[in-house]
Amino acid sequence: MTDISAVRHRISVGLAGWGDHDSLYAPGTPQKDKLKQYAKSFAIVEMDSSFYGVQPPERMAKYAAETPDGFRFVVKAYQGMTGHLRGKPYYANEEEMYQAFRDSLEPVRAAGKLAAALFQYPPWFDCTKDNVRVLREVKRRMAGFPCTLEFRHQSWFAPELREKTLTFMREEGWIHSVCDEPQAGPGSIPIVPVPTDPAFTLVRMHGRNVSGWNRSGSGDADGSWRAVRYLYDYREDELAEWKERIVRLLDDCAEVGVIFNNNSGGHAADNAKELMRMLGMPVQEAPKPPEQLDLFRD
Repeated sequence: MTDISAVRHRISVGLAGWGDHDSLYAPGTPQKDKLKQYAKSFAIVEMDSSFYGVQPPERMAKYAAETPDGFRFVVKAYQGMTGHLRGKPYYANEEEMYQAFRDSLEPVRAAGKLAAALFQYPPWFDCTKDNVRVLREVKRRMAGFPCTLEFRHQSWFAPELREKTLTFMREEGWIHSVCDEPQAGPGSIPIVPVPTDPAFTLVRMHGRNVSGWNRSGSGDADGSWRAVRYLYDYREDELAEWKERIVRLLDDCAEVGVIFNNNSGGHAADNAKELMRMLGMPVQEAPKPPEQLDLFRD
C-alpha cells in the first residue's frame, strides 16, 4: 500500500467558488478580499463565474496575482461552448467565442496557475458519433491549454463503451474529471477512477442527493434547484473511501486536484478540510468570531 506521507504533496483539495463559503471568513470580510483569504486554506479552486460569462483577461490576471505560488485554478468553460446556453448567443461565431475564452485563460496559464479548463457537458450530451466529433473539435480549438472533460450522460461509461471512452480521452489529450455524484438514472455517471492524462486528474465531489439531482433550472424559475441539487454532507466513511481512491489515482498520474461542489447546505468547506486531515495535510481552522463584551460582568 502507498505511503500517504510520500504522495500527499501531489494532492490539492479545494472548493467550487470562493465567495459563498461563510465558514472560511471572518464576519464582514469584503468580497474583494475573499480569494486571498481562501488561498490560506486551500491550494486549488474551481472558478464557475466563467460558465456564465467569459471573464476579462485583466480580471484573471488580478486573480493570479492575488494568489500564492503553487495555487491552481480550474476554470469552467463558458456555457456557450458546452451546449448549456439558452437564448441569444453573445458572440458572433464560435471562433470569436473560443478566442475570448483562450484570451481569458492566458494570464492564469502564464502565471503557472492553470490546472485546467473544465468542460462539463449536459445530461443530454450522450455518446454519439456527432458528439465525439464535437469533442475532437473542441480540443482542436483549445490546443495548448490543459482541458478536463466531465460527462453527465451515463452512456459514455456504459459497460460496452467505458474503455473506448477512456481510450478516446487519452488519445485526444483530455484530462478526466472523475465524479462522485448521485446514481440517479441516465443523467448521472458512475465513479470511474481512471486517469487519462499523465500529468493531472480532477476529482469533483457533487454529493449524493439522489432526490435533488435531476432538478434543473428549467423547472424552478426561482432558482430553488440550486438549494437542493448539491445538498449533501459526506460521511466520514465515504471520505475515507475517497482517500484511498485518490492515492491509487496517483499511481497513474503526477497530480490530483479534488473539488468539493456540495455547497447547497454549506458542507463543502468542512468536508474538504476533513479529507485533508485524513490525508495528513495541514488545515487552516475557521476564524473565531470576535468576543462579545459581557455587559453584566463586574
